[in-house]
Amino acid sequence: MSQPIAAAVVLAAGEGKRFGGPKALVRLDDELLVDRVVKVAHAAECAPVVVVLGAAADEVAHAAHLDDAVVIVNDDYATGIGSSLRCGLTALADHSALAAVVLLVDQPGVGSETVRRLVHVWRDGARAAVASYGNQPRNPVLLDATTWSEVAASAHGDVGARDWLRAHADDVVLVACDDLGSDIDIDTPDDLDRLQHPEGNS
Repeated sequence: MSQPIAAAVVLAAGEGKRFGGPKALVRLDDELLVDRVVKVAHAAECAPVVVVLGAAADEVAHAAHLDDAVVIVNDDYATGIGSSLRCGLTALADHSALAAVVLLVDQPGVGSETVRRLVHVWRDGARAAVASYGNQPRNPVLLDATTWSEVAASAHGDVGARDWLRAHADDVVLVACDDLGSDIDIDTPDDLDRLQHPEGNS
């Protein structure tokens, strides 16, 4: 009997104000961050993979390699990540997906094994799973489809699934991922420089 498959939502709509431009267009090791995270989702066998664009959407769509993803545009991206999460979950509901791994475009240290670990916990019955580092909940998160309407209702401004996760702690499984990479965000050019040149930042 085949295992149930989780979908993925890649949130890549932000303006990147602290960075100086959309992080979907940032290159690390000569690869766009948005392409990198889509590859991670596919390597973890997520399907479909929905990419939510917003700021500079046309430029991102032209520059990135997203032919194997479902690309949608959040026209309300400036209101914050909550609207992008709602867009992504709505798109996955239209595809009758069973669960969604929510991935952020600015966390290049998150790999496919982290996603697989969350999916495994969901297959064992968890309604929600959150990657943790140092015992602290971080990203990515996995949300069973039965949670999506409530998550969408609580997502607003720069808050995605956080309020729902806190209000339903008994439904959430923390999944330690310290051994699988990093939860580091790329928020500024200095963050990118530290990733590209770790020997100069020791």
